[in-house]
Amino acid sequence: MTSPGAPQDDPIVEICGLKIDVLEGAFSWYIRSMDAVVSRDLDRRMAHLEIAKGKGKITTLLLVDDYPGIRPSQIAEVLMRDRPATGRIIDRMVASGVIRREAASDDLRAQALFITERGHALSQEVREIIRQQETEFFDFIEPEDREQFMRMLKRAYLKMRAKWD
Repeated sequence: MTSPGAPQDDPIVEICGLKIDVLEGAFSWYIRSMDAVVSRDLDRRMAHLEIAKGKGKITTLLLVDDYPGIRPSQIAEVLMRDRPATGRIIDRMVASGVIRREAASDDLRAQALFITERGHALSQEVREIIRQQETEFFDFIEPEDREQFMRMLKRAYLKMRAKWD
């Protein structure tokens, strides 16, 4: 994967004898590539669960479990999606019986979301799968690099949100 003689801290990317042109220096290419592989692995690990596949369902489940009465607009903000797209995720989760919606106690026009017993059990299973994936899937990243990489990802994520909000 790396060219012979390239420094290990800045390897030249060559895959099957092919260089990847301008993409070698593009954050977006690495992020999309890693996302595809990580998502495929997570889908495989969660294939037996009704929450498998698709983006936003896991985050929604965990937020509703952690914050009883959370509003769909708050979830949309975390997901960085519009309200209709978030509403479709919530509709499917309500239909599957993992969350329920009620009128908010402080504003009867607004919705409040709550976890069901089934949803809480599912959220516990999802958390464990995510912990396992973090340990097993990313074992190629040295422990000392993991902490630094996580700090860098968090900073980049927060700055991206601030820039694009």
